[in-house]
Amino acid sequence: MPDIHFPRNSVSGNSLKNSLITGTLLLTLAGVLTRIIGFFYRIFLSRLIGAEGLGIYQLLSPVMALGFAVTAAGIQTAISRFVSSELAQNNPAGARLYFRIGLLLSLFLSAATGFVIWKYADFIGVSMLGDVRCIPLLKIISLSFVPCCIHACINGCYYGQKKTGVPALTQLTEQIARVGTVWLLYQIHMREQTAVPLSVTMWGAVMGEVASTLVSVSVAKLPKGTDTALSVKCGTRNLLAMAVPLTANRVVLTLFSSFENIMIPSRLRLFGYTASEALGVYGILTGMAMSVIMFPSVITNSVSVLLMPAISEAKAGGNDALIRRAVLKTIRVCLLWGFFCTAGFLATGHFIGNVLFGNALAGTFIRTLGWICPFLYLGVTLSSILHGLGYPGITFVLNLIACGIRILFVLFALPVYGIRGYLCGLLISQAVMALLSIGILLRQTHPTSRSASAK
Repeated sequence: MPDIHFPRNSVSGNSLKNSLITGTLLLTLAGVLTRIIGFFYRIFLSRLIGAEGLGIYQLLSPVMALGFAVTAAGIQTAISRFVSSELAQNNPAGARLYFRIGLLLSLFLSAATGFVIWKYADFIGVSMLGDVRCIPLLKIISLSFVPCCIHACINGCYYGQKKTGVPALTQLTEQIARVGTVWLLYQIHMREQTAVPLSVTMWGAVMGEVASTLVSVSVAKLPKGTDTALSVKCGTRNLLAMAVPLTANRVVLTLFSSFENIMIPSRLRLFGYTASEALGVYGILTGMAMSVIMFPSVITNSVSVLLMPAISEAKAGGNDALIRRAVLKTIRVCLLWGFFCTAGFLATGHFIGNVLFGNALAGTFIRTLGWICPFLYLGVTLSSILHGLGYPGITFVLNLIACGIRILFVLFALPVYGIRGYLCGLLISQAVMALLSIGILLRQTHPTSRSASAK
């Protein structure tokens, strides 16, 4: 079992600021490289499997997201938070114990999830996703959950230490292995003059997870044994107390999001598209346009990953002033970055769609979706702060509200107004979530509010 050595460290405003900046820069660099590779990979896929193929590929995304939600998402966040908390109390052995407990729990859940998806691939593909072509792809992707959970838990440990070298390396390794595998299989099929099946994309995903796990296990340092007063029973109880509601929240949100995504092609058919056209539009929206819109979020995502343990550590140290400064600065920076990206997409949307993807509709989607950037980037980052403050229930409710708004637009606006109805729902949902997050955080971190609660 991989394990990690945790050095003793101290809590201070300057150390939090410096580690946050350094870690963000490192994660951002890896994220930029990963997104650049992924951006050209999407262009390659759009030409290799077409818009309809991308639509089928994107239909599997909810299954992969749900699998990750069940097996690793909540546990990774819990590991990160408890590792940060234990290190703030100069207890590296306790941090190590939380990592071991989380890894064992995640391994069990990932093995069980993979087995269920493999065994019931026929039912999931036909009855839930509505396309028989998804069945063999589901069986392939079921193999990815065990390696995924291993490197997710290791990354959670390093996030808790605010050390991002290993997560950055595994992130880059996963993308390179994914793209490299698909390109190699493509070359083999071209040499044999056979059609390239959709399964090559899933094998790429599996090999990406395997490669990143091998790298993370290889570079993770072995621990130096130190006693801790924390027992396995107490550590398990504490970890589950945070991981279970986080996992439940993530699963519920993923189920709602999955329902939203699976319903889009069928509602597009009610608008007047054929089944093939509906999958094509869905593939252009999710596989082309959204990948472009999410590209700049590499910066805010890097900040989000490190904000949660940093805020948690600041809260444990009673540094309320640091928390409020972090909230206000996050709001200013995310809004500034978001509006800058909006202007960029409005100016370059048609060029990206027509020239890079060779699809005019993709350019139209990019220009329309550009308006959600300020709210999208801000909402994700503020959610991380709420998690660090110990308010996962609030983020769950906010995400549920946003998802509910989108589902209403899918059910009622999309069949009448087409894809424009759904894009309108996306904008409204992200704006509502961001504005509610700002209001809650400003209230929770206001000095008078904090002093009143202390009394």
